[in-house]
Amino acid sequence: MAYLIIFLAGGFDAMFIRNSMIVWGDAAATTNHIMASQLLWRVGIAGDLLMHVCDVVVMMVFYVLLRPVNRNLALLVVLFNVIQTAVLVANKLNLLVPILLFGSPEYQKMFEPQQLQALTYLCAEAHEHGFGIGLIFFGFECLVLGHLIFKSGYLPRTIGILMQIAGLSYLINSFTMLLAPTFANRIFPAILLFAFPGEVSLCLWLLVKGVNITKWKEKSARVNE
Repeated sequence: MAYLIIFLAGGFDAMFIRNSMIVWGDAAATTNHIMASQLLWRVGIAGDLLMHVCDVVVMMVFYVLLRPVNRNLALLVVLFNVIQTAVLVANKLNLLVPILLFGSPEYQKMFEPQQLQALTYLCAEAHEHGFGIGLIFFGFECLVLGHLIFKSGYLPRTIGILMQIAGLSYLINSFTMLLAPTFANRIFPAILLFAFPGEVSLCLWLLVKGVNITKWKEKSARVNE
């Protein structure tokens, strides 16, 4: 259930809030949209933070499920996820700055309207890059997670392969954003379409089918012998 909340909360903010308010290439329009719907903007931030709370739950679940395959690699998955979540939580401060700028008369006295608009737009851009940086760690997590799922014997190998494809797509997206921004603009968001089958499949499988408990217990018993 926590994995499903991550999809719903994260997708709602990204697709229906930020995507509707941020006008790339137009700082004035972006600022006007945010200021006109400050509560909705805050709801989006809160939804993202709820998503990251659920990340912690999912970390624990994956560790327990995959520890019988390889304890050290299962721990590595947790560590990658911890760093990713920490980066993304800190990154939410970028989304709060526009609200703080326009909510304080002192800031409005210190900056011209165009300067405030430029700072708001800069925060939106910084958040996008911060998100991409967080996805680097998530990409590596998906690679290791996919390997563990493939080797588990109690989860479908196909999902393991799809998760590794997801990891590669996240890494390609994030590193091209940092190293070749022009090329990144050409492949985004198409490159991320390769990530959806793995994540959606894993989420639905755990919700509907679950793991093969008998095989999980057998593998756990061997590890504990």
